[in-house]
Amino acid sequence: MQKILRAIKTFLGDKDYTFPLTMWLLSRLVIVLLMVIIVPVFSPVSGWKIFANWDGELYHSIITRGYIYNPAQKEYLVAFFPLFPLLIKAVMKLGFPFELAGILVNNLAFLGAILLVYNWVKELYGIQVARWTSAILAWCPFSLFGTVIYTEGLYLLLTSFALRAFQKSQYTLAALGGALATATRPPGMAITLTFLLASWREKRPLGAYISGLSTTLGILLYSLYCWLKFADPLIFLKAQKAWQPEQDFWGQSWLKMIVQATAGYQNWRHGSLVDPWYPLAFILICLGGYWLGKSQLKLGKNKTQFGICFLAIVLWLLGGSPLINTVTILGSIYLLWRFRSQLNLLAIYGFCSFGIIFSSGRSTSAERYTYGIISVSIALGLLLQKYPRWGYPVIGFFGILLASLAVRFSQHQWAG
Repeated sequence: MQKILRAIKTFLGDKDYTFPLTMWLLSRLVIVLLMVIIVPVFSPVSGWKIFANWDGELYHSIITRGYIYNPAQKEYLVAFFPLFPLLIKAVMKLGFPFELAGILVNNLAFLGAILLVYNWVKELYGIQVARWTSAILAWCPFSLFGTVIYTEGLYLLLTSFALRAFQKSQYTLAALGGALATATRPPGMAITLTFLLASWREKRPLGAYISGLSTTLGILLYSLYCWLKFADPLIFLKAQKAWQPEQDFWGQSWLKMIVQATAGYQNWRHGSLVDPWYPLAFILICLGGYWLGKSQLKLGKNKTQFGICFLAIVLWLLGGSPLINTVTILGSIYLLWRFRSQLNLLAIYGFCSFGIIFSSGRSTSAERYTYGIISVSIALGLLLQKYPRWGYPVIGFFGILLASLAVRFSQHQWAG
């Protein structure tokens, strides 16, 4: 046991985790305060069951009923990979009810991810980037899914662990972390592609290639299980497709999201310009932001920053979720490209992850999957370290959106 503890300390390195712990604790307190104390006053649902909405309900069904594929009843539980429910079931063996077990697994994993990434980024880029990155991870609105019964916390921990180990040429640990990631959810296959591409690009030894191929063990074992139980090793892909709305063409949902963000929901719905005020307001706000940027020397930094922050809030109130999701995805791709030389391995992982996200042609939950790409948070940390004056309003705005998503999730409204 002592050897294991020493190995963990060596892997984590720096023991001063006051800042990331504070970020994690404060952001989680905001979520718990809203979901457990404030929202139940206005909602019939109360208690920890609020944390098990949406996917949480399906994980509960997997644990209590097992994996099911029943198209007639629209039951597609095989779409969810097994590691997360297995860990929840193991904690339930200790006497915890499902809701508390799921919350414990996801939150402890999310905390572990923040601490691991904080120390890793500190080694790579310095303490300021590490602090910004941990603040982003904790306060990003989609960090809500690191607290409710979803796989975000576990996925972030495993992928970060695998990437850090591979970067340090610790190929056995990298293979282990990657295999567990591919047993958590399908986008984990980005780890496999990343390791193989990085091994070729950096001319790494044979062990790196073996490590990359070994990361497929998680999804291969689940495929074997599906083959034995349902006589179809890829039945989880059919289940995921069945859950998605039908499209007339590849990428229709992406087009819908972008058009709704820029032209408005009513114009998309009717296929014509029935609401000319939305696109006009959108254009005027964007032009206002451009003018503020060009007039920075004349107006001064404080007035310019205040003006842009005000316009950003107005734009959010106008565009809502489609706008936030569009900016999240397109902005993340831009950040990965801008800092690709500094990110190196992380950039490869980010682009491979987006390749998997885009491959389905569907945008459902893409913003949440984007948050699960650790490279994006690190890239934004690099940006805010260069422009710290903008970092504080960004984190503040994140906090507002996080509170908004927590309320929506509590009321069983779609949050991501």
